[in-house]
Amino acid sequence: VERSAELIALDDALKTLATLDPQKARMVELRYFGGLSIAETADVMGVTPTTIKRHWRFAKAWLHGEMQRTG
Repeated sequence: VERSAELIALDDALKTLATLDPQKARMVELRYFGGLSIAETADVMGVTPTTIKRHWRFAKAWLHGEMQRTG
């Protein structure tokens, strides 16, 4: 039950992120759900691995904060 609540909170937070920054939300989908590496994600999105690393750090922190705030 707790795991289900976490997944629902993550989904809600990801939907919010998608409205604020669709590119970061897409990156999270590719990395977290798609299992792509940083290099693979950068290739798919047409940006540098450095950009993906920076956006990944931001998105993880933002999603964590959003889940804590709403959960």
